[in-house]
Formats: sequence, C-alpha cells, structure tokens
Amino acid sequence: MIKIEEIEKLAELARISLTEDEKAGLQKDIDGVLLYVGQIKNLKAEMADVSPVTENVMRTDEVLNASGEYTEKLIKAAPKSENGFVKVKKIL
Repeated sequence: MIKIEEIEKLAELARISLTEDEKAGLQKDIDGVLLYVGQIKNLKAEMADVSPVTENVMRTDEVLNASGEYTEKLIKAAPKSENGFVKVKKIL
C-alpha cells in the first residue's frame, strides 16, 4: 500500500497541490494499479514457456519496373530540374 507521504512527495515533484480527499482517492487508485501490475507480473512468469501462436508472413520482393524506367518522365513533369534531379525551393 502506498503511503500518503509518498503521494505528497509525488505531488511535490509534479508541482501540483492536492486536497486531503484527492490524496485519499489517489492512494486508492495507485494501490489498484500496483495490484493489477503485480497480477500481470505473476501471469507473465507463469506463461514463460508458452510459444507464440503467430508469425510474420512476408512476401518476396519483386522488381516490377526496370530501374530508371520512369525517371525521365518524372523529371520532365517537374516544374524545375537540374542535372537529372528535381529542383525544389529551399525551405530552411
């Protein structure tokens, strides 16, 4: 169980002020969260031997277009180009 003093220290670190009711509410909420995390921690330890039931399905890479097939068309379609590159306005 988290102590009120610890909640006050957390509030001080967060630079927030809490009423006594808020401190009590936070104490209850944080205790619930810590209990839940403890349950998850125990569950993971019990399930350490379970193998995964999913796996990645990867497709093979296929080259659909010849290298540079559309380069000339794209450069001609650009408003400005220079030395085989699209020229854009400087932004920095």
